[in-house]
Amino acid sequence: MSKPVLYDYWRSSAAYRVRIALNLKGVAYESRVVSLIDGEQSRAENRARNPQGLVPTLEIDGHELTQSLAIIDYLDARYPDPALVSSDPAARSRTLARAMVIAADIHPLDNLRVLKYLKNELGHEQAAIDTWYRHWIAEGFAALEAQAPDRGLFGGDTPDLSDICLVPQMYNARRFETDLAPYPKLVRIDAALNGQDAFAQATPEAVKP
Repeated sequence: MSKPVLYDYWRSSAAYRVRIALNLKGVAYESRVVSLIDGEQSRAENRARNPQGLVPTLEIDGHELTQSLAIIDYLDARYPDPALVSSDPAARSRTLARAMVIAADIHPLDNLRVLKYLKNELGHEQAAIDTWYRHWIAEGFAALEAQAPDRGLFGGDTPDLSDICLVPQMYNARRFETDLAPYPKLVRIDAALNGQDAFAQATPEAVKP
């Protein structure tokens, strides 16, 4: 069986999530860079495997899988240990809700193509764009902080899907100089997760070409 191939970009939040999940599952994979800065995501070769012209795409078991949460769902079904989403319906729903705060509410508004559109097509200054970015992070993080446990991770003793989504978004928050003081629980969880090899080995700096 051939090794899975991840079409990846080092600073893509969505690809970062998948790298974490692959590491947690112990799945060895080959990374192939699709440069978002050079526009490689929009080229025909990438669109043939990812019609949205995005990353990541995971080639695995004869499939080409897109959308980070859908990829992670596949990995969780294919490699059930450790489980990233509970089999209990209520716990599963809460985990998915937390993950979607980031993957559906924060990240789409702060995606690179959105930021480029604000700057190039709509003519906004970079300072205004950065304020936009931080605003949507703050909106989502306030909700997550209210749900965060006083001890442990969102997943309890082991990371769950919402933990996987949190770490890349915390990385982005720091990159855009977001004030994290109002979110001490998120800061604590992020620090604990980044102390684990699966997370540390997936960081943008660890995989940067």
